[in-house]
Amino acid sequence: MAGSSEAEIDLTPAMNLEPVPLLDWLIIMPVAWCIVIGTFLLMMRKNTAQQHLVAIPAMAVQVLITAGLLSQIIINGPTTMVMGRWLPPFGIAFTVDILGAVLAFTAAVVALACTIYGIKDVNHSGRRYGFYSFLFLLMAGVSGAFLTGDIFNLYVWFEVLLIASFGLLILGSEKGQLDGATKYAFLNLVATTLFLIATAYLYGIFGTLNMADIALKIAQSDGTLPLNTVAGLFVLAFVMKAAAFPVNFWLPASYHTPRVVVSALFAGLLTKVGVYAILRVYTMLFSLQREALEPTVNIDALSFAVAIVACLTMLLGAIGALAQTNVRRLLGFLVVSGIGMMLIGVAIGTREAIGGTIFYAVHSILVMTALYIAAGMAAKLCGGAEDMTKIRGIYQKNTLLAAITLMLFLAVAGLPPFSGFWPKLMLVKASIELIIPWWAPFSILLTGFLTTIAVARVWALSYWKPEDDAEDMAETEKGNGALGVSDFVPLIALTIIVVAVGLFPQSVFELAYQSAEQLINPVAYIESVFGSEVVE
Repeated sequence: MAGSSEAEIDLTPAMNLEPVPLLDWLIIMPVAWCIVIGTFLLMMRKNTAQQHLVAIPAMAVQVLITAGLLSQIIINGPTTMVMGRWLPPFGIAFTVDILGAVLAFTAAVVALACTIYGIKDVNHSGRRYGFYSFLFLLMAGVSGAFLTGDIFNLYVWFEVLLIASFGLLILGSEKGQLDGATKYAFLNLVATTLFLIATAYLYGIFGTLNMADIALKIAQSDGTLPLNTVAGLFVLAFVMKAAAFPVNFWLPASYHTPRVVVSALFAGLLTKVGVYAILRVYTMLFSLQREALEPTVNIDALSFAVAIVACLTMLLGAIGALAQTNVRRLLGFLVVSGIGMMLIGVAIGTREAIGGTIFYAVHSILVMTALYIAAGMAAKLCGGAEDMTKIRGIYQKNTLLAAITLMLFLAVAGLPPFSGFWPKLMLVKASIELIIPWWAPFSILLTGFLTTIAVARVWALSYWKPEDDAEDMAETEKGNGALGVSDFVPLIALTIIVVAVGLFPQSVFELAYQSAEQLINPVAYIESVFGSEVVE
C-alpha cells in the first residue's frame, strides 16, 4: 500500500524531471573543475617539482571553460541551473548573466598568469604546504561567487575564497605575514558576521534567498518593507570586504606581506568580489538605481552616503600612495583608490555609471595583477629590495621590464591610450549628466592626477634614476635574480590585453553596457530562473 501511494506522488510542481541540457553543465564547471584539480594537487603535495605541470594546463582549461560560458551567455542570454533538479526557489540556483560570466573569465585569465609566475616565485616549502591547492580553492570560491543566484550561496562562496586566502596569506609563516593575516582575518570576520545578519534579515522578510525570487517580491511590495535597512547592512558588509573607507586599512597592511604572486592574486580578485556583490545586491535586488528618474532629480540618501564613501576611498587611497616608499604598499593603496572609483558608479546608478564600474573592474583586475608581478620582478632585479630608497636603475638593468611597467603605470593612472582611460571617462560623464554634487566628478579627476604623481615618482626614483655609485651597484648585483620566461610571459600577456583594451575598447564597452542593462532591468535574469510566464 505504501509503495502504491509513493508511486502516485506528482513531483512536477517541485522538481524538474527533464534531462539537464548539456550546455547547462557549463554553468557549474568553473567551480567543479577547480575543486577537482585542487583536490588532486593536494594529493600530490609531496611531489612539489611536478605540481606546476598539472596546475598550468588545468588553469588554461579553466580559461577555456569560462570563455565558452561567456560565449553561450552572450548568444543565449542569462541561464540558470538548479541543484538537485529542484525547481526554484526550492533549489540552490546557479544563474549566470553577462556580468558574472565576464568577471569569471577575467579572473581565470589573471589566475593563469599567476599560476605561471608562481613557478619561480613560490619555493619548495610553499608548494609543499599547498600553494597550488589553495590557488584552485580560491578560484572555486571566486567563480562560485560570480555565478551563484542565491544569497546564502554567495555567502558560502565568500567563505570558501576567504579560507583559501588565509592559507595563501600565511605561506611562509613570517612575522609580517602573520601580522597582516591577523588584520585581514579580523576585518573579514566582522564583515562576514554583518553579511550573515543581513542575509537572515532578508530571509525573515521574504522567506526566500533566491535572488530572482527576491527581485520579484521587491517589485511587488507595497513600499512598507524596511529595504533601506537591509540594503545598508549588505552595503556595509561588502564595502568592508572591498576595503572601502573607513575600513580600508587592512588591505595596505596585509597585501605586501605574502609572496608576490599571492599579492597579485589578491589585488586582482578579492576586492572585486566585494564590488561584484554590491553591484548584484544593491543594484539588482533593491532597485535603488535612478534609470527612470529625470536627470535633475538628486540621488537618495543611501546612494548619497555611498557616493561620499566612494570619493573618500579614492582620494585617501591616492594620497596614501603618495606617502609610501615601499612599492607593494603603494600598490595596495592604489587598489583601495580603485575601489572608490568603482563605488562612485554604483552610487550614481545609471546605465552609463554602472557600465563604467564594470569596465573599471575588468581593467583593475588585469592592471593590478600585472603591476604586482612587475613589482616582484623589479625587486628580484634589485636583490629583493622593495623600498624606493633602495631601488635604482631598473631601466639600465632591464629595459623591457621598465617599458612594460611604464605602460602599466599610465594605465592605472587612467591616461590614454590604455585601458584605465575609458571607464574613468564613462564615470566622469555619468556623474556630470546626473545632477549630483560637484565634488563627485572633481574627485575622480583629482584622484587620477594624484595617482599619476604617485606612479611617476616610482618611475623617476626607481626606474629612471641611475644607481648612485659603484658601491651601490655592486651591492645590488649580489642579490640580483635572473628574470626568466616564466616571469615575463604572464606580465607581457597581461600588458598586451591592457593595451588592446585601451586601443580597441568597443567590445568591452558593449559587454559593460549589456551587463549594466541586465542589472538595472533584470527581466531576462528572472525569466531564466522562473520562465517568462512568471515575469508577465
